[in-house]
Amino acid sequence: MPSPKQYKTIWLSDIHLGNKDCKAELLLDFLKLHRPEKLYLVGDIIDMWQMHRQFRWPKAHNEVMHAIFKLSNEGTDVIYLPGNHDEPLQKYSGMDFSGISVLRETIHTAEDGKRYLVLHGDQFDEEVCLGKFEAWIGDKLYDLLLFINRWYNKLQQSRRKHYFSLAGFIKSHINGAQKAIARYRVACTKRAKEMGLDGVICGHIHHPEITNENGTTYINDGDWIENCSAVAENSDGSLEIIYWQKPALSAVESNAVNEMGDSQAEAA
Repeated sequence: MPSPKQYKTIWLSDIHLGNKDCKAELLLDFLKLHRPEKLYLVGDIIDMWQMHRQFRWPKAHNEVMHAIFKLSNEGTDVIYLPGNHDEPLQKYSGMDFSGISVLRETIHTAEDGKRYLVLHGDQFDEEVCLGKFEAWIGDKLYDLLLFINRWYNKLQQSRRKHYFSLAGFIKSHINGAQKAIARYRVACTKRAKEMGLDGVICGHIHHPEITNENGTTYINDGDWIENCSAVAENSDGSLEIIYWQKPALSAVESNAVNEMGDSQAEAA
């Protein structure tokens, strides 16, 4: 097994433990091979919305939680910033649980001195989606897309075809989705700029990206539903997106790994 790679900091969000589309096995593989000094869990780590509708907690999801606590016990500074799908945990902001700090938002100072606002991003739903009802409708439509995507890719797999992300295609090709992403990017960077910061690191919309918005750095760490992505800080303070698409620990097949398909293994 390769030695764990050392990063100063790693950001993960939108894992959605408890959701059948969570790629928990791939995340376990990632966590076993990375040992950051600091780990930010940037919201929607546990999908309490989905679990309220149908409780589902496979062994791999439990193992992800154990892996996170293991990192904390071994010296990684773990900060949990709840989002909208794990909203009940927001009331514990400012508290500490077994070495894991819970905050609504925070500021991270990178090794190069740049300062970043870190938050999930649901704080901007009213600016981006007009209100909570529209955000709820959007979430339902996304669930429908994932349902269609899941069955379509099972058919693709039976035909030995490549994995295809329907949600990703829509985000990239549908004008309304692109406009919503742009509004979200503007809202996030506006807040960071008002605070006198260099940038913002967020999640929420399942769209990994590093870009510049009117002089402010916008960084989205993506998700573990579609993209299996994270943001990492190198020793010089530079930030990068990691796409974890080829499991290093692939002895045991799982539904989650199978759904990713052969195309992701080739792309890694």
